[in-house]
Amino acid sequence: MSYYSFEYPTYSIITPDYLSLQEKEWVNVEYPAYKGTIHISYKTVNDNLNVYLEDSYSMMTKHISRAMGIRDSVIVNPDRKVYGLVYFLEGEGVASPMQFYLTDSVNHFMRGSLYFNVKTNNDSLAPVIDFILDDVRHLIETIEWKTVEN
Repeated sequence: MSYYSFEYPTYSIITPDYLSLQEKEWVNVEYPAYKGTIHISYKTVNDNLNVYLEDSYSMMTKHISRAMGIRDSVIVNPDRKVYGLVYFLEGEGVASPMQFYLTDSVNHFMRGSLYFNVKTNNDSLAPVIDFILDDVRHLIETIEWKTVEN
């Protein structure tokens, strides 16, 4: 049973997260033509949302030492029960130029991070990063939470 769904482009591939097989809801959105992957993890919230928010922030801050700047964008969509934050990490040597989390604040928590399987040079990757960011925006706009049975 999946606890969420979202739309993704036909030029990407959804694969299980082979490094975390015990986590059935963790997937990768792979972009073979660009050697990029959005790693998506999911957790059911059980009065522990603060733990997931702190973990997400901690994972993002690991990239600060190589970042020239960080921008963020708040996600608030009460009609769809989607709230979150997108971090844009700027700088040539940043391993993950974009990370985000989404939640309904009650049952669902999803985290995503973009990585490339090439030498980090985000200046030359900028057009590809921007292209994939459009897909992330669409993912956020189309996320649907499924019923969680406690």
